[in-house]
Order: sequence, then structure tokens, then C-alpha cells
Amino acid sequence: MTMTKRRVTDACATASAWLAIALMTALLTGCVHHTTEGAPGLPSSSDASKDRVTASDESEAARRGRVRLELASAYFGRGQMTTALDEVKRSIAADPTVAAAYNLRGLIYGSLGDSRLAEESFRRAMQLDSHDTDTMQNFGWYLCQQSRFAEAEALFAQTLKSPRYQDTPRTLLTQGVCQARSGKLDDAERTLVRAYGLDVSNPAIAVNLSEVLYRKGELERARFYIRRVNSSADLISPQTLWLAVRIENKIGNRSAVADLSDQLRNRFPQSTEASSLAEGRFDE
Repeated sequence: MTMTKRRVTDACATASAWLAIALMTALLTGCVHHTTEGAPGLPSSSDASKDRVTASDESEAARRGRVRLELASAYFGRGQMTTALDEVKRSIAADPTVAAAYNLRGLIYGSLGDSRLAEESFRRAMQLDSHDTDTMQNFGWYLCQQSRFAEAEALFAQTLKSPRYQDTPRTLLTQGVCQARSGKLDDAERTLVRAYGLDVSNPAIAVNLSEVLYRKGELERARFYIRRVNSSADLISPQTLWLAVRIENKIGNRSAVADLSDQLRNRFPQSTEASSLAEGRFDE
């Protein structure tokens, strides 16, 4: 019973709006993922003496909890936080043994700005399943947003070391963004370069890496990565164009600045980036 996966991101400095979309993409992936095999209340498939686990083995309480959790995840993905919270509460009431429900509750409370309940939820999820890499990943990002960088770094490292983990680029992206937020740009560059090497097609990694390189003054390299993103029409956003404008402005390429500025004004005239361009706030 693998639930639909989604994505999350927020991010460093001036590209934060686009990166918020990207990390939502990166973080929520798998946040409510859980399978029938080894699920609470069901026999473990690792026991060869037992029959293969199927849906018929699921208890009624577990089924209700799963359905409510799927609904909560869907509402969360659409930004309907109050409804998502109602559904995740119903999921936990039906089956309080599923770590993924508390993981999602932590994400919801974090989005609603309730720090105490968000942290309480993530910690409860880890009590229920100390090896749940999705909770480690999401709790790490939450701690990063609270500027608790050392604790976040420890959780990212724990996630990456887990033998159960299968999405290294996702955590490297989140870890790199967190390192950039904490001002550790060299560490962020190394982490994001590693992530890019593992997933060259991921635009979130490319944008974050470009942003870090721009902040470090590595302008030609920053240009390389943001050009790869902006070369795909479906990936262009006000934030990616604005980053490209700022890079070309620093390099001194006036014709590129003019061309990219025209694209930003024409395609996204109401964006905050277009306003920044109009006001000449290239270094904000």
C-alpha cells in the first residue's frame, strides 16, 4: 500500500520563493510513504514461515488510518492545512501506531507555525520507527528552518547512512540548502555538487547550486547551472530568470541582462522579481 509521493523545498537567500517549491518537492517525497509489509499490526514479511502479507491481512483500524492518511497527504499537497490536520488526526485516532502519520502531522504543524507540536510530532514518529528516513529528512529540514543547524546536520547524516535509504540526492539537496542557510557555502557547494552528480536532471539541485556559486563569486559556474534550467521552457520561473539576471549583471554581460530582463518583465510582470528588477535591486 505505497501511498502517492509528493515533493518539498524552501531555500537560501534570494531564490527562496522558487526554492520553496523545489524543497516541497524534495522533502515531502515519501513523507507519508508506508507499505503493507512490516506495517504496524501486520505480520512481517521477513518471517519466511508466515504467509505472504496481502490487503486482507489489514485490520479495519489500520485500513481506516491508512485511508485518512492518504487524504491528509492529498490535502497537504494542495496547501489545505486545516483540512489536512483534521484528516491526520482521524488517521492517528484510528491507528496511533503509524510513524508516517506523525511525520505528516509534524509537517502540517510546521507549516502552520506551531513549533512545539511540530517537534513533538516528529519525535513521536521517530519513537515509533527510529529507522524512518523520511521522518529524519523532514525533521532535519524543520530544525534547519529553526536555525538549529547542528541538530539538522546530524539528522541528515543519519539519513544518508541508513541502509534503508534509497533517495540520496533528495537528502543531499536538503542538506546543501541547509548548509547554505547557515552560511557554510563551501560545505553547501560540495554537498550540492555531489547531489548533482547523482541526479543531473533535477532542477532544484541545479538552481540551489547556482545560487550558492553566485554567492561565492563563482560566476561562470553559476551561469552554467542556471542556464541548464532556463533552457527548458517548463522550468523557467521568475526566480530562475532573476538569478540568471543577477549572475549576468555581476559578470557584466549587458546584452544577456537585457534579454533576460525582457523575459522576466514580459512573462512574469506581477512577480516580486520583476519589481526588484524595476528598482535595480540586483544585490538583494
